Amino acid sequence: MATFTKKLAQPKPNRVRYPDRRSVYWLDQMPPESTGSITKIELTPRWSELCRNKTFYSQVTISPEWAVSGAALRAVPSDRLCALALPPAPAVGWQPERPLLKPLNRGTQTAVATSRICQLAQPKRRPVLEGCSPKSKPLPLTHIPYKASAHIELLATPKPDHPKFEGQRSVCWPVSRAARNCSASHRLLELCGPKKRMALFEGYDPNIVSRAARSASPSPRIQQLCLPLPRKCASN
Repeated sequence: MATFTKKLAQPKPNRVRYPDRRSVYWLDQMPPESTGSITKIELTPRWSELCRNKTFYSQVTISPEWAVSGAALRAVPSDRLCALALPPAPAVGWQPERPLLKPLNRGTQTAVATSRICQLAQPKRRPVLEGCSPKSKPLPLTHIPYKASAHIELLATPKPDHPKFEGQRSVCWPVSRAARNCSASHRLLELCGPKKRMALFEGYDPNIVSRAARSASPSPRIQQLCLPLPRKCASN
């Protein structure tokens, strides 16, 4: 413990005596120039190699064909390379695509439709209206006459307007003579005027509270609404 206390009690080393580390420590004034040896930086062989300019090759291969080496011609692939060169096998449940035109079997070609199938294969017949020839263009179902029931006709009857209903008021209506000759009273002109207030530089205080607000007392209903909501006890 005493050794660690002595270590902490030692003063910090003076960094000013290292003039070559100017960018690390801020000084109030530039240190004096030393005439002795200074730090010299020597490039490593790797740095010297990286500092060289890149060599650009101007030779362009004209023909895409090149000579194959004898070792490549006499190379023999290994068993592992032959296994990797094989195409992957399909999945276990894979089936080839079904052709578009599948040949029909003899039973399908010699089948005879029953009377029920022939009846279902007939097109639906629409009722022909009176006065229309069978060769004319068929009318849609909405034009076929149909008699609605009494309840549907009752529901289709529009609702009548209320006896006291007044139609939409016209945009332009005549102004009465009383309204044209009316003159506002002194009290009405006083209420129509804006509320007079002084500006801030004239001594107006927006945070002042009026005497009526300070002497106001809440009603029993307001006091009742200000009470917190009653919460149920955990035991209930």
